[in-house]
Amino acid sequence: MGASSRMRGSTGEAANGSRPGLSWSGTVDYGPGPLHRPTSLDALRALVGRSDRTRALGTRHSFSQVAASDADLVTLEAMPGGIDIDTEHRTVRVGAGVRYGELVLALWEQGLALPSMGSLPHISVGGASATGTHGSGDRQRSLASSVRAIELVTADGDLVGFSREADAEVFDGMVLALGALGIVTRLELDLVPAFRMRQAVYLDLPPEQMSDEGLGAVLASAYSVSMFHHWDGTAAQVWVKQEADGTPDPMPDAWHGARRAPGPVHPAPDMPPTFCTDQSGEPGPAFEVLPHFRMEFTPSSGAEIQSEYFVPREHVGEAVAAVSETVERIRPLLIVSEIRSTAADGLWLSPAHGRASACIHFTWQSRPDEVRAVLPEVEAALAPFSPRPHWGKVFTLDADAVRAQYPRLADFQALRDRLDPRRVFRNEYVDGLLGA
Repeated sequence: MGASSRMRGSTGEAANGSRPGLSWSGTVDYGPGPLHRPTSLDALRALVGRSDRTRALGTRHSFSQVAASDADLVTLEAMPGGIDIDTEHRTVRVGAGVRYGELVLALWEQGLALPSMGSLPHISVGGASATGTHGSGDRQRSLASSVRAIELVTADGDLVGFSREADAEVFDGMVLALGALGIVTRLELDLVPAFRMRQAVYLDLPPEQMSDEGLGAVLASAYSVSMFHHWDGTAAQVWVKQEADGTPDPMPDAWHGARRAPGPVHPAPDMPPTFCTDQSGEPGPAFEVLPHFRMEFTPSSGAEIQSEYFVPREHVGEAVAAVSETVERIRPLLIVSEIRSTAADGLWLSPAHGRASACIHFTWQSRPDEVRAVLPEVEAALAPFSPRPHWGKVFTLDADAVRAQYPRLADFQALRDRLDPRRVFRNEYVDGLLGA
């Protein structure tokens, strides 16, 4: 939920007129600040070197307090970005503050692409990687899994680099690190050849498909699949994203018993579909299809709260059935829910660490006290499936229960002790979950 403190001593207003430490949704205050906007690497290093405590803000899309600070806040939005593409090796070096929507356009022009994207192209590469943002698809890992090297400013203001090859023993703990190791300034990403995709939306997935077997088959039926529902026993919308190189047959009128939508839709009730990516079934650049929302519009529904839990992919139907037992408490607070899948990875703090996962997501109305009251019931229903919460979203799970889900946590703590012995990058949220 949002902190109750207001911004104090901030350095100015955000571009939209809101307090600069306020989230895009207006429901989380990361302050009180002050918020610093260094315009050069030297300025950032000097700022960090003299700070007793600081945290970096990305594009303010987190719903938790993962980026919050009771001291200095730093944004990289005024730093030189830079997108340096190596077409021969299919890699790109990019400033941490660059947004995915900007990056993918530059990659497309060079015949390259990212294998996956989150629902929003608005988010920054650095922030998304640090918090475990993911897309959807049985074969697609978290966005942080594409990172092969990083540069970060450490607690003494030093600029250091780490790579998958040179630092193999610790690199899986470096990227998805919740901002606890330093301020990442640049990242190098693995790329794939540019490819085309198409998307169609199907309505009213039959109730008999909501089993482990049925949901598993639906999630495996395309490059990326997202199911939006309202906990009424079925999925209202199934967003199907297919690879579309060559000349594929038209997308069918039915998909696992769901019927194709007669026109474009938005996942949230009463929101205009113009905010969303193309649903015509016509092929286009993959980056125009992989996200749910278009870069030029406000994503999702606006003022909202989000929660998400990763459970073993093979138990998705059982987990959904368990949460359905709380439907009378959920539905009055809900805007929409989403079910997606993501492949296993080896990142130490990834919610998909070591297991293919189904992601059960909730977009709540901005009613924080009521949402906080209902979350323990949702989490109790998911408890038999060892849920791992998304770090950037709201949950109430006990810290001990969260820590128990991460077998490499002790290794991460040792890495943090090495890189930030003074705990310059600490905050209450991260210390509470990972141990002080």
